[in-house]
Amino acid sequence: MAGRDAGSSSEGTSVADSSAAPDVVTLGAATVDRTYHVSNIPEPDGGAYADEVAEVFGGVGANVAVASARLGRSAGLIARIGDDDVGTRVAADLDGLSIDDTRVRRRPGTSTHCVILRDDDGKRSIVTAGDSAKRLRLTAADRAYLLDADAAFLTAYNPDPVHRTALDLTEQADTPPFVFDLSGPLAELAGRGAREETIDRWVGAADLFVVGTVAAESYLGCTGREAVEELRSRGARRVAVTAGSDGAVLGDEEGLHDLPAFDVAVADETGAGDAYVAALIDRWVLGGDDAREAGRFAAAAAALNVTAAGARGGVATRKEVEAFLADR
Repeated sequence: MAGRDAGSSSEGTSVADSSAAPDVVTLGAATVDRTYHVSNIPEPDGGAYADEVAEVFGGVGANVAVASARLGRSAGLIARIGDDDVGTRVAADLDGLSIDDTRVRRRPGTSTHCVILRDDDGKRSIVTAGDSAKRLRLTAADRAYLLDADAAFLTAYNPDPVHRTALDLTEQADTPPFVFDLSGPLAELAGRGAREETIDRWVGAADLFVVGTVAAESYLGCTGREAVEELRSRGARRVAVTAGSDGAVLGDEEGLHDLPAFDVAVADETGAGDAYVAALIDRWVLGGDDAREAGRFAAAAAALNVTAAGARGGVATRKEVEAFLADR
């Protein structure tokens, strides 16, 4: 951990502008996740009872950075947190992580935070609040930091201006591979994340386009192999369409690859997708593995992640993932 940017209140000024980029740079939120263990996930107009409440740290950008670091990659995070109590706790958490947080800045506003309802089967619903993440903008130093990385990751939850700036970077020579995760359905992104026309641009610009079942249905009207084929027809280089315990379908110039999920006891599904993406970046984007080998490794990383509570509770090291695979 190299220390946070606490310099100016301006988004364009930083005391850490000269920091060199690590292997993987992620853009996205660093949050406090308040998890309620509920009797059931309530239907509309329904209710539930929480017999346990726990607070852990999360955020897609931070989760992918942490998972990348656990796999042995140097990793850095670009994010904005608020100057409130939540921001203070997130900053303290970042201080203890083995990632570069020099491009995380504290600014006036409410820190992004999440309320997560989780049932006995590990299923969950997530509500996000706070304005710090959607007020993030990229500075010249951020852009240089991204261009100096070996791989860059963005979640669709980043604000649209951040995506437009990053897309402009993809048009330059000698840019690193960019990984885009359509993390939520279009309705959930409205007013805070990437717009549909921006997502359209990422289909052709990203080296790897990742999307889950719910988001794929929202954006494409289909999922699974059909979604992979649709994205490939639109110019996507590499695609991963994930479906939790039903596995994933990966697509590249070699064709479509069905990868099953591993059967494990699920404690909490939160963060599994982030661990999966970090593993794909490690093995498919940077490691040069073929889709099947990379997909199997990613499925193992996700499986280990769900065996413990919290978005990062089961995040695994490379040795742990390899040992898990060696037993199967």
